[in-house]
Amino acid sequence: MRNQLYLLFLGIFVLITLNRSVHVSAQKYISLGKQKHRHDDMQQMEQPLAGIQIHKTVLALTKSASIHVVGPMLLGSKGEDFEWVTINLKNANPTNDDWVGVFSPAKFNESICPPVTIDEQQFGAPFLCTAPLKFKYANYQNANYTKTGRTSLKFRLINQRGDFSFAFFSGGVSNPKLIGVSNFVAFANPKAPLYPRLALGKSWDIMTVTWTSGYNIDEAVPFVEWGWKGQDQKRSPAGTLTFHRNSMCGTPARTVGWRDPGFIHTSFLKDLWPNMVYTYKLGHMLNNGSIVWSKQYSFKSAPFPGQESLQRIVIFGDMGKQERDGSNEYANYQPGSLMTTDTLIKDLDNIDAVFLIGDLPYANGYISQWDQFTAQVEPITSRVPFMIASGNHERTWENSGSLYTGIDSGGECGVPAETLYYVPAENRAKFWYAADYGMFHFCIGDTEHDWREGSEQYKFIEQCFASANRHKQPWLIFAAHRVLGYSSNDWYAKEGSFEEPMGREHLQKLWQKYKVDLAFYGHVHNYERVCPIYQNQCVNKETSHYSGVVNGTIHVVVGGGGSNLNRFTTINTTWSVFKDYDYGFVKLTAFDQSNLLFEYKKSKDGKVYDSFTISRDYKDVLACVHDGCEPTTLAS
Repeated sequence: MRNQLYLLFLGIFVLITLNRSVHVSAQKYISLGKQKHRHDDMQQMEQPLAGIQIHKTVLALTKSASIHVVGPMLLGSKGEDFEWVTINLKNANPTNDDWVGVFSPAKFNESICPPVTIDEQQFGAPFLCTAPLKFKYANYQNANYTKTGRTSLKFRLINQRGDFSFAFFSGGVSNPKLIGVSNFVAFANPKAPLYPRLALGKSWDIMTVTWTSGYNIDEAVPFVEWGWKGQDQKRSPAGTLTFHRNSMCGTPARTVGWRDPGFIHTSFLKDLWPNMVYTYKLGHMLNNGSIVWSKQYSFKSAPFPGQESLQRIVIFGDMGKQERDGSNEYANYQPGSLMTTDTLIKDLDNIDAVFLIGDLPYANGYISQWDQFTAQVEPITSRVPFMIASGNHERTWENSGSLYTGIDSGGECGVPAETLYYVPAENRAKFWYAADYGMFHFCIGDTEHDWREGSEQYKFIEQCFASANRHKQPWLIFAAHRVLGYSSNDWYAKEGSFEEPMGREHLQKLWQKYKVDLAFYGHVHNYERVCPIYQNQCVNKETSHYSGVVNGTIHVVVGGGGSNLNRFTTINTTWSVFKDYDYGFVKLTAFDQSNLLFEYKKSKDGKVYDSFTISRDYKDVLACVHDGCEPTTLAS
């Protein structure tokens, strides 16, 4: 039966090709390649899939080339959400440009292309209009391929709500010629609920669970079954969202990068007891009454605000994604992503929450990459709250309301991020929000929207700072993606600003007035710690221990989550305390209301390379400092 399907598929390819021209308007179908933006080197802006000119594909099926899945054919038969699949290749005329793409749905010809417009019909529709999920050169780890014309490749497939096939191309990624198509493989349940993502709710006693499945509400009712570990479980309903091609703002998200994201479900687990371990599993009740279950997970609920206990928060930005099977030239794009992921997983018993402050998968309009990312971080997101901020690679797009011009999101304009991840914002399209965790109060900004004085976001930031009860929650943290504080990065230095223009100008009065302890940023792919500072002047000469009044905010760039690193300027910036051109993250440990430990750890080994402590009493927060005094009277 599989052989018959294979022959039928090849026949469809041939018939379609005979009736279609593959010469298509580059203006209509070309994918976005290297995007121009002053804040990124061209090399690191290149989404690997963007180099594939899939619209140029010509059909060149030949008996002298073959591609075949060795196994397994049925994936996830024991409930696994990923499988390693081996394929065999044979080519009588091998070259170093031969490559293999993974496609899903398995039938990837023009039958799944969107309808063409009248203007586009004169050029003829493309034979292929959808980029592969991932790709690998045929000579990967086999230098003898061009001599023998034979090799085997292994791909790691995740459950992405569809079947898969492998396509064999010659001509490189610039002028692909389809020379072979494999047999199909599929997961036992492609619609299974997968990749849970925990997030803090709008109050301390709520944990939200978001996940992805292939079940719409007319097929199954989504819910979470949860409760104390080892005790009776209860069920909470979930809402269901999705987004469509026309939700995207531009190409490639609307064209070659589009892939159906499935259905995204969110449930709110309420009235949690503080510091308790809960177990949970995802469920979908089918129309016949049966239930499709996920595996079981667990999490620890948040402390009561102000409660003294050991509380550990990880913060970093610009993570990206990598393929564990070596696909997509992963070593050249975001070489630190898996290091960061795996180091956090190893230490997860000592982490209570994670904040990824913008630039998550760098999907850049290739929607399938969001699935790949949620799968990569699932061991983290399924166990601890995983809070995100909006970065330029999530949001920025021309004429879409972004504060910045540019095409960094690849046409996504924020939609996948705000749908796939929950944040406790009043409006998730405006990605600013407050979050509490024990003795920490977080104010998360959205640098892709206006933060300047008088703006809606500015008013939120001030309200968020003002609402912090510093007696109970002494550690006040601001975080946002782009650098609104200080950076010694090379491009900022060339602009003479050492920040995003107008960042400090508008916000430093709030940092000072409300005595913000720490401000974190990504966007710049390195690590830098700045002295406690106000109006460009260091207000404390200490470097390893700070105590007494809060007379300046410590700014930290922590954008080394995984994407290609950025160089520092050779200018000696007087406020910089510690710089590191490497991959890493920050860990904050609050021991009580008077003592905080700050650690910068490298992703490669998890060891501490920069640290300091803060010790102070409540009276030190209340103390009057320059531009940070409560109004007083002369009453005696």
